[in-house]
Amino acid sequence: MGHVTAHYEGVSEETRLLTGFGMLEFARSQEILLRYLPPAPAVVLDVGGASGIYSSWLASLGYQPRLLDLVHKHAVAAHAAGIASVQGDARSLPYRDACCDAIMLMGPLYHLTERKCRVAALAEARRVLRPGGLVFAAAICRYASLMAALVLGLPDDPQFEPILRRNLDEGQHRNPGGNPLYFTTAYLHLPSQLCDEIKEAGFAIEDLLAVEGPGWLARNFEQVWADELQRKRLLDLTRRVQNEPALLGVSPHVMAVGRRP
Repeated sequence: MGHVTAHYEGVSEETRLLTGFGMLEFARSQEILLRYLPPAPAVVLDVGGASGIYSSWLASLGYQPRLLDLVHKHAVAAHAAGIASVQGDARSLPYRDACCDAIMLMGPLYHLTERKCRVAALAEARRVLRPGGLVFAAAICRYASLMAALVLGLPDDPQFEPILRRNLDEGQHRNPGGNPLYFTTAYLHLPSQLCDEIKEAGFAIEDLLAVEGPGWLARNFEQVWADELQRKRLLDLTRRVQNEPALLGVSPHVMAVGRRP
């Protein structure tokens, strides 16, 4: 996990979610969470929660967030913001059995490149959930890098070509040159694979949704987002097709909601 921690030590996750396409990801993730979360003051574990952008939002709504992140600077920043936080690994959670009402895995499944490790993280999530509790598991879609490359013009970069080819063939993303534009070590899911892994960990699938959907492809995205009326229309259109199987792969991220029996 060294490449992953090094990447996040050098970037700001909060900045990513508050600029560009990240604004759509953040708004839609909030929508999905509020659609399914039990009422406050439910206890919500934010595993891989960076420095607490989601946890701080949940706390403002009366929830009781608890944050864990692999990166030391994230756990420290979350603690400084008043969020109960620890540094740790999603595969070995330092929490007792059945201690929370919901758990968010908004990033860990990206960076666990082996299926057995992802299922182990999901099984840990099941362990700490109370019966009937929910897991919110986000994944990067298999074709996200292809679409981003087309939008950003990256296919013209010979250094990116082998990265993209491996993404499409195996779902394994590597960045040997360390270019921060090309992200870090990750696994890119097919939506069906995400559901299979969640089921293998003992959850019942409640929903599978596109997060950004095709909305991130809007022409002049930032101008659209800055206009309140256009932003509402964009969100409504994205919401209308969030469960359409044919469009799940167009979304950079998908989120599965699973329930512990």
